[in-house]
Amino acid sequence: MATGTGAPALRVRGLTKNYGDLKAVRGIDFDVAPGEIFALIGPNGAGKTTTLRMVATILRPTSGEIVADGFDAVKEPARMRRIISYLPEEAGAYKNLRAINYLKFVADIFFDDRERAARAVEVGREVSGLGDRLHDKLGSYSKGMTRKLLLARTVMTEPKLAILDEPTSGLDVINALELRERIKKLAAGGMSVLLSSHNMLEIEFLSDRVSMIADGVIHATGTPAELKGRYDAENLEQVFARVVADRKAVTA
Repeated sequence: MATGTGAPALRVRGLTKNYGDLKAVRGIDFDVAPGEIFALIGPNGAGKTTTLRMVATILRPTSGEIVADGFDAVKEPARMRRIISYLPEEAGAYKNLRAINYLKFVADIFFDDRERAARAVEVGREVSGLGDRLHDKLGSYSKGMTRKLLLARTVMTEPKLAILDEPTSGLDVINALELRERIKKLAAGGMSVLLSSHNMLEIEFLSDRVSMIADGVIHATGTPAELKGRYDAENLEQVFARVVADRKAVTA
């Protein structure tokens, strides 16, 4: 993780999201530092994906502030989208396209400058690690290959902030390890990452800091080591279980 006293890559304050009477997110605060991998984890329905979608400007907050690189997600969503990228848990691509043409298609949408678009394709080519298979149609790809390509699509524009929801969902051990290593390498190069995953081993391997969210409220934030010490736990799965149990005890 990058260190220093500069402005955070992402600043979230007082963030809420209501769906009628349902309060999905209830006033959460967190920062993501430049070059940091920050994880937001919690049980199903905790507000994780809703938060990621608000940061990605897909959902509009009920209230609160989201600022990345000086741009306000609510007031300047179009400008915000120029410096972020989002990989949802369920994402697909055009099966009749060759993978390299898919990368070129995305680059041409994102960049008017042909030279900059070509550079983005080269970044995507390198990050994907798919080599000659980039010339095959996406319909012939396995889930692991598709996920590698989608991660490459997400980061080929060299965003200030990459938002990754269950980045290795459904992948086998080898493909998951390869993707995690690529994410760590990208963060080491200065890209900030906001991610969510149900895989606690993945979270512990990837994350510089973790926030535990339940019922739309953040209950604990710290490095994996700090959280394990705070909850006298051997791993993040135990921390996760104890945070949820504490929440249930409070609301019982």
